[in-house]
Amino acid sequence: MLNIKAMKKTSLYPVHLELGAKIVEFAGWEMPVQYEGVRAEHMAVRNAVGLFDVSHMGEIEIRGKDASRFCQWVTTNDIGKLSNFQAQYTLFCNHSGGVVDDVILYKFPDGSYLFCVNASNASKDYEWLINAKSDYDVEIIDRSPEFAQIAIQGPESAVILSETAGFDLSSIKRFRFGQFSLNGVELIIARTGYTGEDGFEIFMPWNEAETLWRGLTEKGQPFGIKPCGLGARDTLRIEMGYSLYGHEIDEDINPLEAGLERYVKMDSEDFLGKDALAKALERGLSHKIIGFEMIDRGIPRQGYGIFKNDKLLGNVTSGTLSPCLEKSIGIGYLKNEVDYNERIQVQIRNTMREAETVNLPFYRKDVN
Repeated sequence: MLNIKAMKKTSLYPVHLELGAKIVEFAGWEMPVQYEGVRAEHMAVRNAVGLFDVSHMGEIEIRGKDASRFCQWVTTNDIGKLSNFQAQYTLFCNHSGGVVDDVILYKFPDGSYLFCVNASNASKDYEWLINAKSDYDVEIIDRSPEFAQIAIQGPESAVILSETAGFDLSSIKRFRFGQFSLNGVELIIARTGYTGEDGFEIFMPWNEAETLWRGLTEKGQPFGIKPCGLGARDTLRIEMGYSLYGHEIDEDINPLEAGLERYVKMDSEDFLGKDALAKALERGLSHKIIGFEMIDRGIPRQGYGIFKNDKLLGNVTSGTLSPCLEKSIGIGYLKNEVDYNERIQVQIRNTMREAETVNLPFYRKDVN
């Protein structure tokens, strides 16, 4: 039986209850899965603006003389390309090339760095970084208990956040961030997100989240702002083909198989797992991540088998009914012999259902 008392709550938990959210357990936290409903929240983000509590995410700071060298050693991307106030999507890999976590790295002008890590991996990532420290002259600080985090996502997000903050945020470009003071509260505002829409993720002191949440809600009312839960967060990222730890990536899957090769700079400096990834490339990858759309009725779910001509090709990692496309979509690992625009079958409740492989992402704003 789930021990509710042992689960964590964000500082916005009372607000979620006030708004009538359905609460579920996620990564040891009590989190809102939906308020009005997944479809309404999803479409608010695509067409206007949505507000997410993402305070369950972890934050780990790296500072010291070797901060830059250490961050390069533990990540697959090239941090040498980062300028101050720039963010970068990257990965932690283990010695066998598997993904420890996918993270966003922020570079500050004082020479320090901040990793935003997945909630389910926060403690693991901290210990992994400590173990990777070796003789690097760095300080590794788990700042997760200090930060709350709100994500405002959607085409109207910049206008609403600028009106709430009282200063123009249009100068912050995609995957850039800034440090601001709002009514004496220090904020980190990054133009990042997990929805495929324009938006911002805002880091603030733990006890200051409710004031900002209510301010954004008030300013967003004329734009149709909606609070959004984990359900819409998941359908939005699946439409974009974004990986979720524990689904598309984990410690037994390397980022090349996961279609994340653009975040793995094999020609940059050495990093943890690089040798194993080089060997995987030499051998050739036997599986690849691929998207598919259902032709027959049925929603694909994680673990369902994917077949062609009665041959098992792989398994579903994520699936949903797409609110924008109004069809069932899925992501899975398939043998390399399968290409795009091919018929496959997904085994749903012991019945083979027809589907077709497609390029990711499923949703493209310029054509939908």
